Amino acid sequence: LPLLLEATLLRLASGSHHPFYNGFYYNHVMNDKGKGQEKVVYFNGAKLVVETSKDPIYSSSGANVTLPCHYHYEPNLEAKRKIRIKWSKLRDDYTKEQDVLVAIGKTYMAFGDFQGRTHLRQAGRREASLVISDVRLQDDGKYRCEVIDGLEDESDVVDLRLQGIVFPYQPPRGQYRLNFHEAERVCQEQGAVLATFNQLFQAWSEGLDWCNAGWLADGTVQYPIRLPRKPCGGLHLAPGIRSYGPRHRHLHRFDAFCFSSALRGEVFYLDHPAGMTLEEAKQSCQDAGAEIAQVGQLYSAWKFLGLDRCDAGWLADGSVRYPITKPRANCGPAEPGVRSFGFPSKGRFGVFCYKER
Repeated sequence: LPLLLEATLLRLASGSHHPFYNGFYYNHVMNDKGKGQEKVVYFNGAKLVVETSKDPIYSSSGANVTLPCHYHYEPNLEAKRKIRIKWSKLRDDYTKEQDVLVAIGKTYMAFGDFQGRTHLRQAGRREASLVISDVRLQDDGKYRCEVIDGLEDESDVVDLRLQGIVFPYQPPRGQYRLNFHEAERVCQEQGAVLATFNQLFQAWSEGLDWCNAGWLADGTVQYPIRLPRKPCGGLHLAPGIRSYGPRHRHLHRFDAFCFSSALRGEVFYLDHPAGMTLEEAKQSCQDAGAEIAQVGQLYSAWKFLGLDRCDAGWLADGSVRYPITKPRANCGPAEPGVRSFGFPSKGRFGVFCYKER
């Protein structure tokens, strides 16, 4: 095909008619006439350039966000051109990209979970920015803005990062009981999603230290260590993210690292003089016009809303926990965090409830 294309171009250029012009720029057309070297063939057109933000774009769950994208020609073309714009999301495991939106002029189509939540912002000349409404946890990641002008196709990538928190999770059955698909499910049940490596790395840089290995969204198993110690890879290793690499998604079993973002509602505590069973706790939240809180909601309230309560309370998964932002006597360790009593089969406690605003 490159040889046929080059032959056609040379024939057109050498004819007596006007020079061939279609406004496109062609690169890497092979020159097979001599030494097998590449040469660049320019038409009397312009090179298409696509630019997005070099810095990450930050947002949170439930918010609206704009991913900037602009294009231009070098040298500039004044004539209005009919171009096609395509947005796609790069997957964490580097498999096929996820289609987000395709547009030609003012006509566009969104795909999958992005239907009804995305559109193009074309306020300025040669703008192709993507607007995402009601941002969801799974929207975090890298997006490709692709502009197609005939045979010319250029793109750039922008990084959308949700402000959130990573927390390790074990089910009631105990340590290392989850395959990859079960880990995905338990995170979703707790108002979260499986964390990405970038999210885990950010959490590690902010102080997360956890010696149990857990699944990440790309199918790898890793764990963050701030203080090297013998049971956690050994004393001879530097602090960092320890990796088991990709594991079999059905056969291998580990814990999970979940990611939750800022809340659109509030988490509050209810108590009873005699405490409550889990079922009584659920009913108390419903009587208050709320629902029993999920683990991810408690972590988010602790991190983003400063929730501080030195009283243990039931959560939706049957665990009992309490959040501490200001460590003090009789409230656990000297560091801030969410304390856990595990999954007691008996006992009476208060409850943490969640209510949408």
